[in-house]
Amino acid sequence: MRTALVIGTGLIGTSAALALAGRGVAVHLRDHDPASARTAAALGAGTDEAPEGRVDLAIVAVPPAHVATTLATAMREGVARGYLDVASVKGGPKRELEALGLDLTTYIGTHPMSGKERSGPLAGSADLFEGRPWVLTPTRDTDTEVLNLALELVALCRAVPVVMDADAHDRAVALVSHTPQLVSSMVAARLQEADETAVRLCGQGIRDVTRIAASDPRMWVEILSANPGPVADVLAGVAADLDETVRALRSLQSSDEDKRREGTDGVEDVLRRGNAGRARVPGKHGAAPAQYETVAVLISDQPGELARIFADAGRAGVNIEDVRIEHATGQQAGLVQLMVEPSAAPTLGASLRERGWALRTS
Repeated sequence: MRTALVIGTGLIGTSAALALAGRGVAVHLRDHDPASARTAAALGAGTDEAPEGRVDLAIVAVPPAHVATTLATAMREGVARGYLDVASVKGGPKRELEALGLDLTTYIGTHPMSGKERSGPLAGSADLFEGRPWVLTPTRDTDTEVLNLALELVALCRAVPVVMDADAHDRAVALVSHTPQLVSSMVAARLQEADETAVRLCGQGIRDVTRIAASDPRMWVEILSANPGPVADVLAGVAADLDETVRALRSLQSSDEDKRREGTDGVEDVLRRGNAGRARVPGKHGAAPAQYETVAVLISDQPGELARIFADAGRAGVNIEDVRIEHATGQQAGLVQLMVEPSAAPTLGASLRERGWALRTS
């Protein structure tokens, strides 16, 4: 691939453009808001000037509701040899394109499974897709050359290609992306009118659960509007579990021993099923989940402290597999949780203590 046209310079479009431009592809940028395209160009994502001839690949990075019309316009203009979109739903846009009577041999639907809570070109990053799944939904009509262009795009963005049926993809993202967004927002909504004293008790657990609730509501309305059925199906299952859990908790309030036992069994059931489901979430680099041991280190909120602790871990010859930071309420301090292989935990703990770090023991 030597040339590309990115239509839509939000987070995903700009990130793809940055990745391509950084690997020598001549990228042209187009957006309904020219200022957005100029911003992306200023970031090094390409040029906002129109290409002189046909490009190799047109990448449509617009909201799901506008994918079909944007693709149709580009196809009728003949701007590229191949066309793809990066919308988070795949079945609807494909059916809209079919209804428009377009030649779909030059088109393939795709969806990079990556993003941020922030949107717009300034949130773009060339490494946004590294190591992340990138779904491709070719049909029997998809030309081999177009599939190869899509695979080349995925490789240039250093993502991992995953081939799926379009409707199967939509059911999958309803489960692993769209429903979690709504559930996170519902939990966060409980905090809106909560007593200030309660809010000040927020710890890492509530931060983890509500992190994605900071996402742009307008963007998510567009996404959910394009995939309402599968999301409603998953939420119906969540609602059933919620009803059962509420009943179990009410039973725990009973003075009747049998009812309390039923309540205990009900709560334990949902927690155990949660354990089992969580264990299926892929771990580092997409491999099977690994069991790490946590070394918890008290740290002051000062410049260079994180760099120093990582450097000291390196001197101990220990690889940090994952890291979490829990901030102390009302203090300029926090707790850094370093996840390491169980066999390396004693070595790391002893080495950090020798270098003056205060460790918290469980």
